[in-house]
Amino acid sequence: MISLPKAGEATEETKADAAEHTEPADEAKRADPADEAERADPDAAGPRSGEKRSVWKAWFQAARPSFYIATLAPLTLGFTAAGKFSGEYDWPFFLLILLACLLVHMAANLANDLFDHLQGVDAGPGRIGGSRVIQEGKISPRALALALVVLYSLALALAFVVVRHSKVEALWPLIIFAALSSFFYVAPPIKYGHRALGELFVFLNMGLIMTAGTFLALCGRWDGRIIALALPLAFMVAGILYYQSLPEIDADLAAGKRTLANLLGKTRAAFLFLLWWPLVWLLMINLWFAGLAAWPALLGPATAPLHLMACRRVKAAGDGDWLELDLHGHLVRKLYLINGLILIAAAALGG
Repeated sequence: MISLPKAGEATEETKADAAEHTEPADEAKRADPADEAERADPDAAGPRSGEKRSVWKAWFQAARPSFYIATLAPLTLGFTAAGKFSGEYDWPFFLLILLACLLVHMAANLANDLFDHLQGVDAGPGRIGGSRVIQEGKISPRALALALVVLYSLALALAFVVVRHSKVEALWPLIIFAALSSFFYVAPPIKYGHRALGELFVFLNMGLIMTAGTFLALCGRWDGRIIALALPLAFMVAGILYYQSLPEIDADLAAGKRTLANLLGKTRAAFLFLLWWPLVWLLMINLWFAGLAAWPALLGPATAPLHLMACRRVKAAGDGDWLELDLHGHLVRKLYLINGLILIAAAALGG
């Protein structure tokens, strides 16, 4: 008769089999003390992956890369014109210039957040300016200040490389003016962005200086035609900043921040926006008449529907709250992107 083991009782064979399967597991546990330490103290293993992702997202939010097209377009126009006029396209050197300018652009965004916070401009209801990372508790003012030191230091180091490689010492005044302008946009004591001068300095820096400076660095010589090519783009990028100021026209005024829009008042500010992009298109068409750009320069007015949509939003806001205009800022950024590409293509094919 075959006897079966009682419940809870194991045979010699099952005991041996169990030992065979449990011993490796015990050895694995003994072989990985790091797991035991992590279970005893989860923080000893460093930040969790979720926390790391949230940190990266916070810095991505602060950097505001969706606006970097305002740097990419003028540099690409300068690069295109330099290649067209000289017959040489130095891609590695252009990418170095691009990296330096993007570092300054990111630093300008962080400085904007930091100094507007320190001056109380971004506090209170009805404020949508900046990235809001400080107000949302994602990044501390101290961390932003340290990041500014790092970014400007890296940009300065790259500037030395650019000037040395190009052998054009005349680049230094342009570099210094642009760097200081990016910092003192809202930083005291100058804070020209609070004195209705934001559009003017953006026109100069992110329109004329970036385009002409890139051309000068790549070509090693000056050519007045680059200013004519840069002029429409300068108005385009200033137009982005101008529209950005419209949603906070009342809040900026209440906070003591003077902008071109609140200096004009809502009626005249809306009228100026109505005229802004037709002026850009006239300048582009003039380049074609002057023989500096090819037929794509005539395509600018084809983007008029985007402009008219934005104008209708401004008109509908009337004398009421303009805060909701921020939801339609993408229309102006699309205008800039499409017309910027048109201008670059016209420069590449013409001249």
